[in-house]
Amino acid sequence: MTDRGVVFLERRMGDWARARLNPHLAEFIMFVLKQGWAALFGILFLIAIIATRFLWSPDWALSRYDALFLFALSTQILFLWLRLESIAEAKVIALFHLTGTVMEVFKLHMGSWDYPDTGVMEIGGVPLFSGFMYACVGSYMARVIRIFHMQFAPYPPFALTLLLAAAIYGNFFTHHFLPDIRAGLFLATVLLFWRTRVWFYAGSAPRWMPLPLAAFLSAIFIWIAENVGTFTQTWSYAGQGALDLVSLGKLGSWYLLLYVSFVTVTLILRDALHIRPVAPTPREIY
Repeated sequence: MTDRGVVFLERRMGDWARARLNPHLAEFIMFVLKQGWAALFGILFLIAIIATRFLWSPDWALSRYDALFLFALSTQILFLWLRLESIAEAKVIALFHLTGTVMEVFKLHMGSWDYPDTGVMEIGGVPLFSGFMYACVGSYMARVIRIFHMQFAPYPPFALTLLLAAAIYGNFFTHHFLPDIRAGLFLATVLLFWRTRVWFYAGSAPRWMPLPLAAFLSAIFIWIAENVGTFTQTWSYAGQGALDLVSLGKLGSWYLLLYVSFVTVTLILRDALHIRPVAPTPREIY
């Protein structure tokens, strides 16, 4: 089903919900459903991780890691064929895959985490499916902005956001050799974006949320997904037991990485950015 088909389905579901439910409950239900639709790539990938953990046999000719890579690649191609993602969005997602894989190779070499299984499709000991974990985040961000008709205002100078994203990404490498500046980066995200509102439509009325809060809430869900990955022994962090929760420090890492992801997506979605405050008006969304 394409996004055009989903718009029609959303309208039908919205009409049904508004006729039978409290307006606020109806809007909340649509918010949850739209979030799930925006995160479809990530949800499917998590299902594949869980399913292969319990179904895959080490005796099979195709390794679990290679199967996950082929599944993710096929899903990405299917999304493009169904027009669930545009070519421009796919290019940004490919950039996520590339930058994520580069960091994975470096972090694996530094002993930050490990992949207990093996596969043929890997680079520097890193299975290629790992890059799609970052692509899931990119896919979600590109789709959620479009599905919720998001606007970001007042948006800080674009050049400063690029510098912040570069500093965050660079610190994930340099902190192994130089002082870790993530505390300053946390502060920088708040100072730069504290006035920025994320305007969105779950129903017909515009709603807003501070951008740093949206980033923090998104990081929580990614942290939960990280625990799915470690519980299924798809990867493991240094010093982490099989049933240990991923450290809350990783929650902070994902909070920062989300700014890298967001700024990358804005390279193709500049129309959603507004230098001055905006006041969106009610519109017929569903």
